Amino acid sequence: MSKTSTSILLALALGASIASGTAGAAGAAYGPELQGFRYPYPVQHFRFNSQGQTMQMAYMDVKPAGKANGRTAVLMHGKNFCGATWESTIAALSQAGYRVVVPDQVGFCASTKPPHYQYSFQQLAANTMELLKKVNIDKVVLVGHSTGGMLATRFALMYPQNVSHLVMVNPIGLEDWKQLGVPYRTVDQWFERELKLTADGVRTYEKNTYYMGRWKPEYEKWVDMLAGLNAGSGQRLVAWNSALIYDMIYTQPVVHEFPQLKVPTILMNGDGDTTAIGSDIAPPEVKSKIGNYKVLGKETVKRIPGAKLIEFPGMGHAPQIEDPAGFHKALLGALSQ
Repeated sequence: MSKTSTSILLALALGASIASGTAGAAGAAYGPELQGFRYPYPVQHFRFNSQGQTMQMAYMDVKPAGKANGRTAVLMHGKNFCGATWESTIAALSQAGYRVVVPDQVGFCASTKPPHYQYSFQQLAANTMELLKKVNIDKVVLVGHSTGGMLATRFALMYPQNVSHLVMVNPIGLEDWKQLGVPYRTVDQWFERELKLTADGVRTYEKNTYYMGRWKPEYEKWVDMLAGLNAGSGQRLVAWNSALIYDMIYTQPVVHEFPQLKVPTILMNGDGDTTAIGSDIAPPEVKSKIGNYKVLGKETVKRIPGAKLIEFPGMGHAPQIEDPAGFHKALLGALSQ
């Protein structure tokens, strides 16, 4: 480990011991496990050991609000999202008779931010499987958004017998950025970048990339959630875990294994999305070619046996947030077939 990384870890351990944070100039500050931010449903915690450390995964376990259909949906959040951002989807699935389990992965949101951890999609999938065993769930409809789509793909490859349907919602990783020429950022470079995160920066990025220049007041709470987590007492610990996760995303593509999927797969894409890791530092000739979901969606379903594509014309990275009614009608319809 480099001298820089060792210094960072010492600073993280010290920062994590601080009891409370102070709000920045522009908004709330939450604890390192999102203490102070309200989730839409009661949050439980699954304690387990991983890589020699005691972890906890926060999760919501929501019973069917309508007549139970005997099915369970597991929702996997994205990099700049949390289980809480599935709020309307949880309600829609629950009303349709699903039990809905929504974990926050280690390193994210209301779950443990370890000062050192070897992140891999395999590890996060294994953590999730342990949670499912704990809550006595054997088979699931797996719904993954953004980075959660990469994780859901890995989970379905590792545990196909436990997945009845794989649904990917604007998943990132439909292309291999390093193969396409996106420059590598070191973990230390990601860390320095994440330390500079602000509410204004989050809002601008999400408005332009996730919502195609459109913005609604109800999106503000998700800006507050992400910026508040990064502005709180665990800022350095949060930023360090975020840096490790970005490195995982860049270095561990799943796109090459799409043909190996053996479960019914549905790809749901806002076709105006332009999300691509590292696009901000990519050469112009590379940047112009990556993150084109209108093309990537059609190419992807050709590579996954029997996959179906549902497109939301002109929408961005989060159609479940941008058009909840239309998205949930399409999702429930696809799952009923």
